[in-house]
Amino acid sequence: MSHIDTGDSWPGMLDEVTGALETLTSILDDEDDFRVMLQQVCRQVTKAVPGVDEATVTLLRGDEPHTAAATSDLVAELDRDQYRNGGPCLEAARHGTLQRVTVSEALERWPKFAGDARDAGFDSFLSAPLVADSEHAGGINCYGTQARGFSDLDQALLELYTTATEAILRLYRRYLTATELAGQLRAALTHRAVIDQAKGILMALRQISADDAFTLLVEQSQRENVKVRDIAERFVAHAVGNPQAS
Repeated sequence: MSHIDTGDSWPGMLDEVTGALETLTSILDDEDDFRVMLQQVCRQVTKAVPGVDEATVTLLRGDEPHTAAATSDLVAELDRDQYRNGGPCLEAARHGTLQRVTVSEALERWPKFAGDARDAGFDSFLSAPLVADSEHAGGINCYGTQARGFSDLDQALLELYTTATEAILRLYRRYLTATELAGQLRAALTHRAVIDQAKGILMALRQISADDAFTLLVEQSQRENVKVRDIAERFVAHAVGNPQAS
């Protein structure tokens, strides 16, 4: 394997990593699907690491791997080959260790996968473990066509990209969770509002307390086996002369 190049290439390479991460971060404002985000991870790693021609993301369900995103069907199928016969992406995902091998090295460890990958035109493999949160762990898998293998610089850039990507994905998952909770809260407040409206109408019509009004709604809910909020919505609609709104 080659050593890290400490020459003038570093600033340019770091600019590529930074640009890829900035693009990934900007997607947070536009995308609300985790798989779409992972697809962007694959696309951006080909920009962040110069030796990468194709990329995939492996996720684990328990101990079972699956390819959540890929830059092509070809490498997605090679991932599945690894799941059946062993390979660097499976090692990285399951054991949390970075894997960097040439096709000749892979032939010794995983002959079936390595042979298929070589036939597909790939000679170098680089996989880094990826942990987004307790539910999403796996790896970023890089496929290269260069016979010399991935360099130390490629490995360092992938590790840098992966570390930053993990932080972005954790932020993204927290954002989705907060969005879901906000939606639930809005729904709960809406339901509470219509129940309070129904209680207020009952209190005025029957000259009863708020507790007694709520008891009437609950009793009607139990008789009809319908949620209290649905009873309240129907009652309010009838009270304001719009029965079709219930």
